[in-house]
Amino acid sequence: MKLHYKITFSLLAVGFLASACSQSKQKEKEKVSNETAITQEFIEENVAFSVKQYQHLSTQVPEDKLPRTYLKDEDKSVPSGTSWWTSGFYPGTLLYLYELSGDSSMLELAEQKLDILEKEKDNTGTHDLGFMLFCSFGNAYRITGNEHYKAVMLQGAESLATRFHPETGLIKSWDHGKWNYPVIIDNMMNLEFLFWASEVSGDDKYRNINISHADSTMKNHFRDDYSSFHVVDYDPTTGKVVEKKTHQGKADNSAWARGQSWGLYGYIVMYRDTKDPAYLDQAENIAAFILDHPNMPEDMVPYWDYDAPATDSTYRDASAAALNASALLELSRYTEDKAKSEKYIDAAEKTILSLSSDKYRAKLGQNGGFILLHSVGSLPHNSEVDVPLTYADYYYIEALKRYQDWFLN
Repeated sequence: MKLHYKITFSLLAVGFLASACSQSKQKEKEKVSNETAITQEFIEENVAFSVKQYQHLSTQVPEDKLPRTYLKDEDKSVPSGTSWWTSGFYPGTLLYLYELSGDSSMLELAEQKLDILEKEKDNTGTHDLGFMLFCSFGNAYRITGNEHYKAVMLQGAESLATRFHPETGLIKSWDHGKWNYPVIIDNMMNLEFLFWASEVSGDDKYRNINISHADSTMKNHFRDDYSSFHVVDYDPTTGKVVEKKTHQGKADNSAWARGQSWGLYGYIVMYRDTKDPAYLDQAENIAAFILDHPNMPEDMVPYWDYDAPATDSTYRDASAAALNASALLELSRYTEDKAKSEKYIDAAEKTILSLSSDKYRAKLGQNGGFILLHSVGSLPHNSEVDVPLTYADYYYIEALKRYQDWFLN
C-alpha cells in the first residue's frame, strides 16, 4: 500500500509540476506578447514625446522656411523653402499630432506654415504637389473643414494636372537634367491628391489621369520580381521607353528601398479609390518582394537599397520603414487572404516597435527636434545620409494614427 501511495503521489507531483510549468510558459508567452504589443499607452507615449520634439523643432526653423533635416556633426538645422518637395510634411505631421494629442499648439504651428505654403498651389513646375499640398492642406481641410483649404487644393490639383501629357499617358516628374520625359516611382504618391480632387470637383479628368499614369507605371517600371526601377525616361512624342535608370539607388538594376515603398503605398491608394483588383495584386506582389527579401533585417528597417551589402555598416533607411508600416496597415484591410493580412499587420507592428526604440527614436531635445534617426535621402549624391528626414517623421506618425484608428478603437 505504501508503495502505491508513493507512486500515486509521485504521479500527482509530476502532473502538478507539468501543469505549473505549462502555466509558467503560458504566462511567459503572455508577458512577451504584452511587451511587444502596440497598446494605447504605447501610442500615447510616442505621441507625447513627438509633440515635445516638434515644439522644439519649431524653434529651429525661420518663419519663412520649413524643416528638412538636421546635421548632427555640425549641430545645424537644414530648412527648405516652400517650393522644395518636402515642404508639406512638417505641417502635415503637426496636424496628425494635433489630432492624436489634442494639443492646440500643434494646430497653431501648422497654420503658420500653411500661410507661407499656400502660394505653391500655382506651381506647375513640380509633380510633388501631392506631398506639398495634400499632406498639409489635405489634413488641415479634413480636420477643420475650412473651405479656403479646399480651394487651395483644387487649384493645386489643376496645377499638377498640367504635367500630364496624353502622348505619354503619364505625369512628368522632372524638368531638369538631360532626361527626355522622366517619370519616377515616387510620382505614384501624388495620385491620392488627384483622386481627392476628382471626388470633390466631380471632374473625372483627375481620376482618368491617375489610371493612365498607374497603368503605364505598372507596365514599365516593374521587373519580373515586382521590384521597381527608380526612373523611366520616355520619348515625349511617342510615349515609348527610352531607358530605365536610377537617380538615388545603388545601380540602375537595383531596388532602391524607398522607391519600393513609394510603389507599395501608391498602388494601395489606387486600389482604395478604384477597387480594381489589378492594383491590389500589384500592391501585394510589391509587399511580397519587400517582406520576403533575404536582405530585409530582422528589425524591419531596410538597408537604403535592397541590393546593398547586408552589413552592420550599411546605412538603414527609417523613412522607407515608416512608409512600409503605414502602407502595410492599410493593405491588411483590403486583402481577402487572412494569412496575408496577419503577415502585413505583424510586419507593420515590428516596424513601428523598431522605429520607436532607442535605436531609431531620438532622445528628447536632440536630433534637431526631429523624431526619427537614420534615414537616407540620396547616398549616390552624398545628400542627407544617415540623418533625420521630415517625411520619415510624417509616415511614422501616420502609422501610429492608423494603428490607433484601425486596430485599437
